[in-house]
Amino acid sequence: MTLAAVLLTGMPGLPAGREAAAAGAPGTYAFDESAPRVEGALSTADAVRLETGRTYRSTLPVNGPVHYRLELDDTSNVYASATAVPPGGGGAAVIDGVKVSVQDGDGRSCDVDTATFGAAASPHPVAASAAREISPRRSLCKDAGTYYVTVERADPDGKGASPDAWELELTTVSEPRPAQAGATTAPEAWNSASPEPVSGEARRRAGGTGFTEATPLGEGVWRDDIRPGRTLFYKVPVGWGRQFNVTAELHSSSSGGTGFVPAALDLDLYNPVRGHVADVGIGYDGRQKSGSLSPLPHVAYANRHAPDSRVAAMRFAGSYYLVAHLAEKVADDFGDGPVPLTLRVRVSGTAQDGPEYAGEPVPSDVFAAGEQDREAVADGQETGRAGNDDTAMTALAVGGIGTGSALLVGLGMWTVAARRRTASPSREGSSWDGGPRDGRGFRSG
Repeated sequence: MTLAAVLLTGMPGLPAGREAAAAGAPGTYAFDESAPRVEGALSTADAVRLETGRTYRSTLPVNGPVHYRLELDDTSNVYASATAVPPGGGGAAVIDGVKVSVQDGDGRSCDVDTATFGAAASPHPVAASAAREISPRRSLCKDAGTYYVTVERADPDGKGASPDAWELELTTVSEPRPAQAGATTAPEAWNSASPEPVSGEARRRAGGTGFTEATPLGEGVWRDDIRPGRTLFYKVPVGWGRQFNVTAELHSSSSGGTGFVPAALDLDLYNPVRGHVADVGIGYDGRQKSGSLSPLPHVAYANRHAPDSRVAAMRFAGSYYLVAHLAEKVADDFGDGPVPLTLRVRVSGTAQDGPEYAGEPVPSDVFAAGEQDREAVADGQETGRAGNDDTAMTALAVGGIGTGSALLVGLGMWTVAARRRTASPSREGSSWDGGPRDGRGFRSG
């Protein structure tokens, strides 16, 4: 057994899921450790209630939808997301994925969203998010009462689709109404020119393996390595009035292999409620390739009134998540070794005050500034993959330290980390600053 394996498996208190996530194996995902498990019901009559602001774990069967229940007021917007995690090594149909809808007590649809694996047909975590939105443009779903979140596979019978049940991570976020009425139309003018990619020396920053373990990035040039079949998560603080852009670069392969993989790298951007914003796919032939997200507007509350889904999704300040997946097929032509990945992140524009809400969002900090994450970006702390203290332990395990010394120091670090985890309260939400679609930032089925 390697030293890394000893440090990751031989210490009590390190959950098995975090072992796999630290190793970065295909199909692994770092679930929120504080999330309780709930079972989706085959009938709405038996649907378990989801408390707003909480994160849950569940299971998605191959066939048929599963249902969860929400009890909502008549003043707040509520966003429900499902992150589906298919097992590693299985198949994937091109249009398979996860479909999420929010329905009222009469079975009428408030919103629906579908996320698929795309042209590469490579299984990886995908997230879809649907809303109960109170808006003068909508006549349904305004009343207080019982609503249902329904989750199902997008195409379980498609060619190559996985025959297995999938794991789910469910989140709900509540957004109160503004204290004062504001604009009812989206901003008419914004800088839609494609910015120049950020230049400079790249700094290494390993991506996380889940939304709750996403590695914080600020403006700058960031370097990581990504293996075929892996998915990496990053988060960027984007405040009110700020504009976000990213360019991804896959660098040349050292394997000597030849071939071409269309949509080899899939880079998705999600907003703070895990609503899809935009994506870019990059084909790969072993030589360096790059791609950028289409220009996005500055973050503004009134963006939600835009007919363009990309504009409408930029409606919140907070954590914007970059999710990078390298298709499994890359290994067929170029081996299963890591491919160098560079992210050029730009956050521009003038910071502005956000809306004054007539209440508190739930979680309370989901649209607010998170100084700990800002400091992590500034200090270059590593918070991805194995997460905070565990990542430092992993780095020690694979470094050039003698085995005996590494074990002693690693044990000491584990003791400190365990004490911190004991003393710290559990997290229920993210902390941050900062298929076709239905025009409001959510992909519709």
